Amino acid sequence: MQDDTLAKVPFLDPADPSFSVRSQAVRAAREESWYARTPYGLAVLRYAPMKELILHPALRQGSHRWPDHCGATGLWAQWWKRIVLNVEGADHARLRRLAMPAFSPRLVSGLIPEFQRLCDALIAGFERHGRCEFMADFAEPYAARVICALVGVEAAQARALTDQAVRMGLALSVTYARDEAIADAAIAEMFAFSHQVVADRRAAPKDDFITALIGASTDERLSEQELHDMIVLSIFGGIDTTRNQLGLAMAQFMDHPDQWRLLGETPDLARAAVEEVMRTRPTVTWVTREAVEDFTYRGLEIAQGTTIHLFSESAATDPEHFAPGFDITARHKPHFGFGGGRHHCIGSPIARGDMTEALKMLAGRLRNPRPDGPAEWLPESGNTGPLRLPVRFDPLR
Repeated sequence: MQDDTLAKVPFLDPADPSFSVRSQAVRAAREESWYARTPYGLAVLRYAPMKELILHPALRQGSHRWPDHCGATGLWAQWWKRIVLNVEGADHARLRRLAMPAFSPRLVSGLIPEFQRLCDALIAGFERHGRCEFMADFAEPYAARVICALVGVEAAQARALTDQAVRMGLALSVTYARDEAIADAAIAEMFAFSHQVVADRRAAPKDDFITALIGASTDERLSEQELHDMIVLSIFGGIDTTRNQLGLAMAQFMDHPDQWRLLGETPDLARAAVEEVMRTRPTVTWVTREAVEDFTYRGLEIAQGTTIHLFSESAATDPEHFAPGFDITARHKPHFGFGGGRHHCIGSPIARGDMTEALKMLAGRLRNPRPDGPAEWLPESGNTGPLRLPVRFDPLR
């Protein structure tokens, strides 16, 4: 890349724990340029370039390099580089093809009554009090119990799986280098759980997600390592991202109480509400690509090996393509909350289903939610969300 060209564009530092993808610095950089320089490479800030680059043939999935950027080499880093999210070509296509039956629409539709039952039970535990710590009382246990239902284990496992997923999630923050030992210990526990549940299911098969993965086959089967990698990814992704995304949804709706009232009055808007939250407050704040060859894009020479972070929220709020604000009734272009292209999130049907039911039932039973003290947050880059989110509301009864 030309040094003189890069010198003229803004610089952003997502490695700084105080950095926010929604900051005025990012907004100002987006006004000035479609991209910015970062310590990791380039950051794409606008919608049209992100839409084009997320599909560009000269780019591969770049998040496989995240442990390298952080100087990490442990168990979590090794797993991260093996999983379907981060491999390319024939291996990626094979893993995705073998896993798809386990994420079938039939499986998702069959889980909807369980999603509703879980929501009802959790809300009933705090709705009469007029307050809750949303993450501990709803988002975390709901995300974990959805995964327990998915993998066919008792809800009593939820607390341990949540703890493991939260600690694994530290590896996706800019503090990964500091927290590597914690993330490695957590993923070791998650693998032990996977080995146990696979052994149980081989002894007594069920009509469920794990049995479908064990039996996944077309011309070939998942290897034993690939099977456990896929299970750990599904549990981790299902708990960590759903937990974070529900917390971000509640925070966003507390900032827009008129939209919460509308959702409570019109529950059919719940699916649209999920999409609008993921457009404006995605837990995955950027999607990463890496140049596999030298190429030129919009006059910019990009060298092989360059890391490119596609800033999801910045692109999906680009004023050239989106009206300002948060509106669950508006029709928008597709967001990038689940990534895009051949690496789009394989579990997105389950995530959309469980979050739709959650928002529908929460908005129908918690009136006028507002902050009940200070929240605690993960850094607003990498994967983000609340650690604590105290909420006060007007109970229905």
